[in-house]
Amino acid sequence: MDRRHSKPERVGPRFVLVTPAIEDAASFAPKLAAACRAGDVAAVVLRLVPAGDSELLARARVLVPEAQATGAALLFGGLIHLVAAAAADGVHVANATAVQSARSTVTPSRIVGTGGLALRHDAMVAAEGGADYVMFGEPDVDGRRTGLPALIERVTWWAELFEIPCVAFAGRIDEIPALVQAGADFIALGDEVIWNAPEGPSAALAAATLRLGAAEPVQ
Repeated sequence: MDRRHSKPERVGPRFVLVTPAIEDAASFAPKLAAACRAGDVAAVVLRLVPAGDSELLARARVLVPEAQATGAALLFGGLIHLVAAAAADGVHVANATAVQSARSTVTPSRIVGTGGLALRHDAMVAAEGGADYVMFGEPDVDGRRTGLPALIERVTWWAELFEIPCVAFAGRIDEIPALVQAGADFIALGDEVIWNAPEGPSAALAAATLRLGAAEPVQ
């Protein structure tokens, strides 16, 4: 996923961590670093509580190095105009229509990906606009997400027809094997699986890694 850092190829998907909206960067930084080191994390989608640009940059400059030091790419959730100043690796935009604008704004070496793809057509528009990956199954602003059977159908369709990587958002740890078998290139994990887990983010990611390792990836 990371255009700027080359890594050895591996069999099977890797993780993408989607953070909650962060306001206190200093307190979240050690959690982020520990989670990234607990499993094979390809990227982090960093979401920030809205604020002025100077405050957003201050938070980003605390958190971006924490992810990058583990080898993970750091993608801003939106905030296209701050990607370069924060030395982020790219941006995750909210929908297909934002991809082309993001692609024309950030340098070619940086990643542009998107979620918010309700229809197959939306995913194809994102690909045509220059998306480096598409994400299916992430919760909407109200926390609602696609049911597992529909998500598996969408991932399977994409994996069979397109080369652009597909990120499948797992709302529960037990969804991981089915999404791997459907052909997902990356498994995204957010609040329910990682950040709100009673055992803590690092232990939760370690458990998710066991599920990932036990799944049979599509060849």
